[in-house]
Amino acid sequence: MTDMPFIAIEGPIGIGKTSLAKKLSDHFEFHLLKEIVEENPFLGKFYENISEWSFQTEMFFLCNRFKQLEDINKDYLQQEQPVIADYHITKNMIFAKRTLQQDKLEKYEKIYQILTEDIPTPNILIYIHADLDTILKRIRMRGREVEQHIDPEYLRQLSADYEAFMLEFERTHPHIPVLRINGDQMDFVQYQDHLEQIIGDVESLINEQCRALPSN
Repeated sequence: MTDMPFIAIEGPIGIGKTSLAKKLSDHFEFHLLKEIVEENPFLGKFYENISEWSFQTEMFFLCNRFKQLEDINKDYLQQEQPVIADYHITKNMIFAKRTLQQDKLEKYEKIYQILTEDIPTPNILIYIHADLDTILKRIRMRGREVEQHIDPEYLRQLSADYEAFMLEFERTHPHIPVLRINGDQMDFVQYQDHLEQIIGDVESLINEQCRALPSN
């Protein structure tokens, strides 16, 4: 984990992670790290047949996120430039545990552990959550073609997986602050006052982090 502010935003598909990351990046003038999504050649097939295409899809995401974080560490964090990302690398295991059969999950987890052993991890986490109706509405609004075939039940299960993961994350990483945002109540895209409230909360977490650093 780096001493530089390294903020990751997480939550289910379509919840607004990238939108918020862009807005916070603009406000704080942090480097924006966006995950590669539409470039994944397996994603459309995955949403049509999850069991058939899950391993290829998850391996593509894992390798690309690993390379992104390696580059970010070298080009920004080591140069003491803060970063905000629209994902946390641990999301890979959330999706893998939901979609992969046991034999492939075991292989995937071994590769995941090797690749993520030495990469930087965020020191502030923003978690956006919402009811299924809100998630489906936002997915429709952004109109990403490959997402139009997502099974709502898959999204419901994924949301439950995220909530379970976050509870465990907060228990096992008490030193990493987590800002929870209720997406049913907060619409930071449509309402400036909602965004300003989030900005204030994030600024407080950054200041707390700086005060917690040992002085020279």
